[in-house]
Amino acid sequence: MHLQEIKKLEEIIPQYIWGYDDDTLESVAGRLLTERKLSLATAESCTGGYIAHRVTSVPGSSAYFKGSIIAYHNSAKTKLLNVSGISINQYGAVSEEVAREMALGVKQLLFVDYAIGITGIAGPEGGTREKPVGTTWISVAGKEKSLTKKFNLADSRERNTIRAARNAFMMLISLIKQEESLS
Repeated sequence: MHLQEIKKLEEIIPQYIWGYDDDTLESVAGRLLTERKLSLATAESCTGGYIAHRVTSVPGSSAYFKGSIIAYHNSAKTKLLNVSGISINQYGAVSEEVAREMALGVKQLLFVDYAIGITGIAGPEGGTREKPVGTTWISVAGKEKSLTKKFNLADSRERNTIRAARNAFMMLISLIKQEESLS
């Protein structure tokens, strides 16, 4: 694509442009964190550490990535991340409230600027009519704000994990940029 066309797209849809050429979502997120001297941690359930794996696949990620908690069982969510048992009982482990509490819990636990919390039903079993396989909640807690979104992914465990990670990185990039514009 020619430079002129790229510039036109940047003016029309800047919120959808996150990188160029060989950039990956995790490398762009890492560059934003590094340039701003910010730190990151993750709290993962349905992705089982895949997001942390993608973060650490970027050379130099030790400069900004402090760690991850894989809280697959509800007891790990409550004991390690301080997720409320009431939230789990009232809304379920796969809910907006639990995803947000996971992000805030790991943010406090590891003393970071940004944190990702993710919970969902990866499949192929475990879904219900109200929460089918692929239902995923992602929360990104930032310095001032947080973003939490529900995604209805696919019916494949592997695809759900990959798509969830991509969405988490896009949310992280978006929140960093939003908070920067508020400064």
